[in-house]
Amino acid sequence: MNLMLLGTILLVAISSTTTVYADAALPWQINFQDPATPIASAIVDLHHKIFFFLIIVAIFVGWMLFRILFHFSASRNKIPSKVSHGSLIEVIWTITPSFILLFIALPSFDILYAMDEVIDPAVTIKAIGHQWYWSYEYSDYNSLDDESLAFDSYMVPEDDLEEGQFRLLEVDERVVVPTNTHIRLIITAADVLHCWAVPSLGVKMDAVPGRLNQTSTFIQREGVYYGQCSEICGVNHGYMPIAVEAVSLDDYLSWVSSKIEMAEEVIQAI
Repeated sequence: MNLMLLGTILLVAISSTTTVYADAALPWQINFQDPATPIASAIVDLHHKIFFFLIIVAIFVGWMLFRILFHFSASRNKIPSKVSHGSLIEVIWTITPSFILLFIALPSFDILYAMDEVIDPAVTIKAIGHQWYWSYEYSDYNSLDDESLAFDSYMVPEDDLEEGQFRLLEVDERVVVPTNTHIRLIITAADVLHCWAVPSLGVKMDAVPGRLNQTSTFIQREGVYYGQCSEICGVNHGYMPIAVEAVSLDDYLSWVSSKIEMAEEVIQAI
């Protein structure tokens, strides 16, 4: 009976830990969202490595603090010690943190250089922050009169949400991108400072008026990835979400074709 109870507890624990991984934040989530890009996976791995050292340091410092308070209390040491310092221990507690910082710095540099790596993108998307929504331009597909594929992306009001959609995260027009494709993101703003951030993609880039910031991503699996503006930009700062839908290359080409046809029909109607 005890083994069955233990197995049930383990099963519940495993299921609860796996459900916190998602492409959108869940209530009371304390862990990372499920990474969908190599950069996001590297960031999660680096966090775990640093947290390992953090736990060791915290245990060691706590143990030393307890020993000092216990053994060097006034009741146990009636006569104060005349030792002012110890050269050996000072060298040890100076060199040891230096090596720990070195172990942390090396993988950090790898990620920083990987994030700044210059690639030859297959798709370029320009994200423009507004008060309070995002607009997107696919300049690779210029059509009639040099009009590019562009649209605005607004948050879906709570009253219009359908079953399964996320409150404050769903938008009326998602950013559609292909999987396993190098994508360049050019991010700017039209009015004030914004920030384009999608945790599952490992992307967080400031949108600055009059400046073009560039980053890249490589999404490895299909799905819908949610983010939000991460720069306080005004009274409706919390109401300009980001939704990126990664699809197969064939579905992406079909989506682009349908968007271009709709844009041409609108232009001809005008």
